[in-house]
Amino acid sequence: MKIIVLGSGTSTGIPVIGCNCKVCQSQDSRDKRLRSSLYIEVNRKKIVIDTGPDFRIQMLNNHLSDLDAVIFTHNHKDHTGGLDDIRPINYILEKRVDVFAEKYVQQTLKMEYPYIFQEQDYPGVPQISLHTIDESPFFIENVKFIPIRVWHKNLPVLAFRIGNFTYLTDANRIEEPELDKIRGSEVLIINALRRETHYSHFSLSQALEIINQVQPQTAYLTHIGHHLGLFEEVQRELPQNVFLCYDGLTLDMKSDGCF
Repeated sequence: MKIIVLGSGTSTGIPVIGCNCKVCQSQDSRDKRLRSSLYIEVNRKKIVIDTGPDFRIQMLNNHLSDLDAVIFTHNHKDHTGGLDDIRPINYILEKRVDVFAEKYVQQTLKMEYPYIFQEQDYPGVPQISLHTIDESPFFIENVKFIPIRVWHKNLPVLAFRIGNFTYLTDANRIEEPELDKIRGSEVLIINALRRETHYSHFSLSQALEIINQVQPQTAYLTHIGHHLGLFEEVQRELPQNVFLCYDGLTLDMKSDGCF
């Protein structure tokens, strides 16, 4: 299983427009963060979790040109705003893209992209096949996804486990039965917005506490805001098995994600 962190930033990205803080002015490429998104390649299936507003440039930056499916964690714009950019895959590769989302997320997609769902003969709209998911495991061909319910303040969000890998973004609360679904993961990617407590995201200390509870072999922090600090400085503070994500980070896991 190949994993690429397409984007590791929060909803504003880094640098933030108009901000002169040391993180936003950093010349370290690891401090420049597009909106959160993840690419997974497993058993020849190419899947993206969340297509944010930076989706087009993320695909180009990582030399990716094919996609079989998109899975949405929730309906916020920084996670859905790039869906229209699947169109080149439709017309260059002549294939539809499967889209997996909860019902409430589908309702938002239909409001944001009404032209995708209307009956019309215009050939330029994105071609998708929409699939409803919930908290039950589902398959994309022979790849099993285990949804994990987390909470983004009061908004229900889905994290996902694929084989021995778990991806959890945009959350500040997860209940004990759902933590059990993460335990045993070799790799966990979890959001850690900043040092201070936030109303809808895990802080750095809260993310580290979750990591301590579920005990993955390795953990990575994502959905990072500029308030967290410089990559190089924060990384020195972290436990030996915990790392900051950066855009373009690539992980190759021996596990193929199949059951």
